[in-house]
Amino acid sequence: MGRVAVTQKPSQKGPAVRSGRPRRELAGQVDERILDAARRVFLERGLSGASIDEIASLARAGKPTIYARFPSKEALFTAVVMRNVSAIVGGFEGHIPAGRTIEERLTRFGTILLDWALTGDTVDLMRVGISEARRFPDLASGVQGMARQCGEGAVGQLLNDMAQSDGLGALPAFAPERLATTAQFFMDLVFKPMILRALFGEKLETLRTQIAAHVASRVAFFLAACRDDGIT
Repeated sequence: MGRVAVTQKPSQKGPAVRSGRPRRELAGQVDERILDAARRVFLERGLSGASIDEIASLARAGKPTIYARFPSKEALFTAVVMRNVSAIVGGFEGHIPAGRTIEERLTRFGTILLDWALTGDTVDLMRVGISEARRFPDLASGVQGMARQCGEGAVGQLLNDMAQSDGLGALPAFAPERLATTAQFFMDLVFKPMILRALFGEKLETLRTQIAAHVASRVAFFLAACRDDGIT
């Protein structure tokens, strides 16, 4: 008995489908869509009024996709705020502003920092967090703490770099063990007063016209305190 020839039919299968986790760049795009959508919803409805359903619809992402990245609405809000902080910090981190003296460079830096903070919806995001402080005290304090640590850490490094370039690095205020306090003092003098005025409802357009004069006077006071060892 001879062999029976078997004719194989050509495969009807299409191209191989990629399975598993999405490529890193695609995953990053999904993250950005989710955070963009969440930011918009949080600003419109607040934390308590926002829903993951609405965020998922706006982001064109499934709820399981969101929860795989952010286990709760509070975690998602934290990520939105920290992305905003990172964007501001990233704009000046590692870059010493131009200027002939440290006073000019610090004034330039403080002006840029406040311009960024008082433009866009940074203040509105801060208001959302403050409005939820009673219902979610741990969330409000945790987000504020992380934002402060991130901002003051970058500011401290920049202050140190500017002081070294100007010959002030030997001052006690710029010693490694005191640099964090010096950065906090700078932020308390230059950054926070204008932000508090914005949070209490003063018009951002008006505040922005006052930035230059505000920063110049506060930087002069800051450097005088550093030189007189007034920062402890």
